[in-house]
Amino acid sequence: MSSESKLWTKDFIIVSAVNFLLTLVFYLLVVVMGVYAAEEFNATASQSGLVVGIFIVGALIGRLFIGRYIEKFGQKKTLFIGVIIFIVATSLYFFNFGIGFLLFNRFIHGIGLGFGSTATGTIVAQIIPAARKGEGIGYYSMSATLSTALGPFVGLYMSQHTSMQGIFGLCLAIGVISFFTVFFVKIPVIEETKAEKEIEKEEEKHFIAQFVEPRAVPIAIITLILALCYSSVLSFLNSYAIELDLVSAASVFFLVYSIAVLLSRPFTGRLIDLKGSNIVMYPAFVLFTIGMIVLGFAHSSFTLLLAGVLIGLGFGNMQSCTQAIAVKLTPPHRMGLATSTFFIFLDGGLGFGPYILGFIAPAIGFSTLYIVLGLVVLVTAGLYTILHGKKAASAQKQALAYK
Repeated sequence: MSSESKLWTKDFIIVSAVNFLLTLVFYLLVVVMGVYAAEEFNATASQSGLVVGIFIVGALIGRLFIGRYIEKFGQKKTLFIGVIIFIVATSLYFFNFGIGFLLFNRFIHGIGLGFGSTATGTIVAQIIPAARKGEGIGYYSMSATLSTALGPFVGLYMSQHTSMQGIFGLCLAIGVISFFTVFFVKIPVIEETKAEKEIEKEEEKHFIAQFVEPRAVPIAIITLILALCYSSVLSFLNSYAIELDLVSAASVFFLVYSIAVLLSRPFTGRLIDLKGSNIVMYPAFVLFTIGMIVLGFAHSSFTLLLAGVLIGLGFGNMQSCTQAIAVKLTPPHRMGLATSTFFIFLDGGLGFGPYILGFIAPAIGFSTLYIVLGLVVLVTAGLYTILHGKKAASAQKQALAYK
């Protein structure tokens, strides 16, 4: 294998590791910050929820800002800035200045993650060989998948065996390790052609194109809807499991979900590069739909965990596939903006989904909600066909014709 097509380079591994560490802290703190706010600051239920959720708002704003300027600042400098903000915000958790300051600090912490994870996503998209984009992004996004499984586990375990100061200390140590790790990353310089510079100048005349990448918006819309559906699992699974008396099964649901993703990603990523995105997306739509419906009808530990496997094979692979699509559709000089656009829509669905669905769930119940959302996923497959699927199929036919 030539060096030009090599995937597992030092830089790829380092950037994936940094992304894992940053997102690990996010998911670790998600499961403990609400309780911490209630116990330490006598926060109300709504305030505790805001302490958790405002982090995602900060990440969204961070992505929206940095997506426009990342190419001007430079990816490595942006990553350093994000990690420094991340470290400063983490260190401020040690100080008790009231609930207002905690909310402000959580917001700033989110901005740091927004900067850092947008930078890692952009760097990875740049260093992965063009012929292995789907496979590479699939492996890279596994770093976030691992953190979704390990973060809550570590957070809950530490909350039972140590103080919040100990938890904050671990998070700070992870941030410092990330900072020093970034020094070892070497990013290749991509020279823009004269034509690309002219196109960029033309695009920047349009206000929206300064903040989002128009080519990535169609697939990002699909990501938004799918993420909104998946947010119901993240937010309401524990409450649903209590209703069903399946709390012990629910405690390993996301571990099962992660294992399904980790085992399938190497194959699905390679398939995207060889056969195009549709060969992964359409089966994933079906699996995600069935998984949500099985979850809605779950009455035993087996069916609940089966739903976790199906949702992992479905949404878990869609997440990396849609990111690969967004990057592949975009020229190198707009890659940072495309990465930012993808994560803005993804975080928007995950962040605002629970708030929107929170109005619906009490009226129809969790079981019906999951079944309805499963049907929404199926309908979204039709929207995907209109926004991207037909073009992808046509492009794949042309590629095969040239071979």
